[in-house]
Amino acid sequence: MTRPLVPAFLARGAHGAVVAPHHLATAAGLGILRAGGTAVDGAIATNAVLAVVDNQACGIGGDAFWLIWDAAERHQVGLNGSGRSARTASAAALRAQGIRTMPLRGGLSITVPGAVRSWGDAHDRFGRLPRATLLAPAIELARDGFPADDAFCHAVEVSAPLFERELGPNSAGWTSVYRSASRPWQPGERVRLPALAGTLERIAANGWAELYEGDTADRQATALAAAGSAIRVDDLRSHRSTWTEPIGTDYRGVRVTGHPPNSSGFVALELLNILETFDPRTAFERGPTALSELTRWAHLGIEASKLALADRDAHLTDPEHHPAPLERLLDKSYARDLARRIDPRRAAQPPSAQVPRGGGTIWLGVVDGDGNAVSLIQSNYAGFGSGIVDRLTGIAYQNRGSYFGLDEDHPNVLAPAKRTLHTLMPGMLFRNDQPWVILGSMGGDAQPQIHAQVVSALVDGGADVASAVAGPRWFVEPAQHYAPPDTVRIEPRFGSALVAGLADLGHAVAPTEPFDGALGHCHAIEVVAGGPAGGGSLAAATDPRSQGLPATW
Repeated sequence: MTRPLVPAFLARGAHGAVVAPHHLATAAGLGILRAGGTAVDGAIATNAVLAVVDNQACGIGGDAFWLIWDAAERHQVGLNGSGRSARTASAAALRAQGIRTMPLRGGLSITVPGAVRSWGDAHDRFGRLPRATLLAPAIELARDGFPADDAFCHAVEVSAPLFERELGPNSAGWTSVYRSASRPWQPGERVRLPALAGTLERIAANGWAELYEGDTADRQATALAAAGSAIRVDDLRSHRSTWTEPIGTDYRGVRVTGHPPNSSGFVALELLNILETFDPRTAFERGPTALSELTRWAHLGIEASKLALADRDAHLTDPEHHPAPLERLLDKSYARDLARRIDPRRAAQPPSAQVPRGGGTIWLGVVDGDGNAVSLIQSNYAGFGSGIVDRLTGIAYQNRGSYFGLDEDHPNVLAPAKRTLHTLMPGMLFRNDQPWVILGSMGGDAQPQIHAQVVSALVDGGADVASAVAGPRWFVEPAQHYAPPDTVRIEPRFGSALVAGLADLGHAVAPTEPFDGALGHCHAIEVVAGGPAGGGSLAAATDPRSQGLPATW
């Protein structure tokens, strides 16, 4: 008998499903599916709305990674929509200025925004409805306004003093767009983003390349230069997405796939390989030993996460500059070697992190009536990203460049036209060579850890998707930037005895609030009995830590 988990709302449908961290976005995506759009069409519309209503986490100034299941070809492809550094970028030049680590925010943290180019590439290959139709819901919400929710109000108030302190005059664009009334937003007030609406309208009218090659590109180059970024119009015009082959591993008979580097997909796969060497069954059963077994399983997961994150820091970067040794990292024998390094009685002290902590991301999933599926993750990072907003275009720029290092001997060192290490990682699970669960989460360093916990709940615990995404979670991270990842954030819903048990094993435990959004927003769609194309159905759930509601029909 499995341990009961706190359920989220489970929506079932026979023709299509959309999950995302905001209900306005899933409503838009479902409308596109009902109008005859493909899963890719629905994903673009959903992402575009999120770029308006959840702009503190994602937007057209950010990056994206895709996994796409093509039902007609029975084949999965990946799409890397992450941007690159400027072609004049130089670690040596920054070190000569006395800079020892990449700034977390500001112009130097900005890389070319790749998301919109990836929308266009995915649409050209798998789309059906016109571009203007897909962007219409986002344009309407940006132009006419959307109601401020608690998450948006909180994000603005947290960011305002931080940007003023760290960016000075360069924070004026952000302030004019997101805090123009010079006071906190009240929940329910309408937020209007007319400049962003105008940019989306130009993309709808002129094409996806408008952001990179049109007048909007020229305007961006001017704004970025004024903010201290090295990105110029030629960097925007030369940017291209990359079609990729997904990577994967088998976890107890389930095929788990992810996106290859520079995505962190391999980190979750390596973590699952380590966990597969241990027996999880008693951790999901009732009985006199249930608590100790659940504590043991959490301890093993935390220790495995430390090992996988260390491999990420050591190897992950742009594969065109430094390929990661995936064959070794994903080998089952390597996982067994790592598992033997875990002390079941004591927490280990991991090495210092090589990248900053934190996150600011959205994940969305879509399945259409033909069985096509999309797992899409998109991000600005660090809450409104770089803090640089061009008030004329309304574009809020990501700060993914802060992940670069300045050590010339490290694989992820800043270099010209280079993609950085990304925490982003979309996911899919397969049974019998068919999609079973489309899933993903936001959460920075927590993403692979959340992914592994949800996969374990589904596979080891037999949980349904709603219970799996709503169950209590933990993740390990540095207490501050570049510190060792040894602080365990954990929901008190596990119970005080489990929290105390982890502390007794030497973990630095930091309880969160129940359903704390810092523990990620994970959503999932299950393809049931062959899905819509096979005479079955879909089951969809969004994380109760988010503003999302699953949308099905």
